[in-house]
Parts: sequence; C-alpha cells; structure tokens
Amino acid sequence: MKRRKTGDDRVKTVFGKILNYETISYVIVGFLTTAVDYIVFAAVNELMKRAGAGAADAVLPATMLSWLAAVAFAYIANKIAVFKNYDFTPPHLVREAAGFLGARLLSGIIVLVFMWVTVKAAGMNEYIAKLFSTVFNLIFNYAASKLFIFKK
Repeated sequence: MKRRKTGDDRVKTVFGKILNYETISYVIVGFLTTAVDYIVFAAVNELMKRAGAGAADAVLPATMLSWLAAVAFAYIANKIAVFKNYDFTPPHLVREAAGFLGARLLSGIIVLVFMWVTVKAAGMNEYIAKLFSTVFNLIFNYAASKLFIFKK
C-alpha cells in the first residue's frame, strides 16, 4: 500500500526541485554575470561621462557594451558550470549559441528599451533602473536557457 505524502514530504519535494545543483549554480553564475555586466556598465558609463557625455547619452552605449560582455561570459559559464553541457561539436555549438544569442538579444532589447524609457524619458537614476532590469533579465534568461537552449 502506497503511503500518502505528508506536508513535510511535499515541502521536501518542492525544495528539492527548487534548491538543486542547477538552480543554485545558475544563481551563482547569474551573480557573476551581473557583476561582469555592472562592472563594464559602470566603467563605460563613467568614462563617457568624464569625456563630456551626459548620463542620458552614456546609458545606451554603456548598456550595449555591458550586455555583450555579460552574454559572452554567461554562455560559457552556463554551458559548462550550470547545465553541464560538454557537447562541443560544431553543429551543436552553432545551434546552441544561436539560441542563446537569440534569447539574449530579445532580453537585451527589452532591457535597452526599459533603460531608455526609465533613464532618458523618465529621469530615473541609471543605477536604480539597471537594478530593476537585472531582476527581469535573470528570470527571463533562466527560463529561456532551461526550456529552450540547454534542454536535455
């Protein structure tokens, strides 16, 4: 006779699905990717402002360059460390990298529009806007990676 699941069993099942190697390592890689993103963003943003650009003019180039650096880092780190995908055959890499880049392009465009609207049009502080866009990006990119790009 099969034993009915108790509340404790259900909690363990839910936590087991949420707190596992993949999700924990994705959060760690996401944190590191965010660090790459923020460091490049701050460096480019501050360099452009020192060169005479206003915050509203510096935000889009800084966002684009930080996005490129973060995407390159995230692809390698997610492929190897999170999803443990060691298939490096050219056809697989092309398909996988194209899917990864496509999803990141979509999220990158959304972030770029969000940054323009919040900073340039609404006058929000660029670092506060960047924080909000990062939360969206983390959730969107995990879902895309899990469901479409690195699926097993």
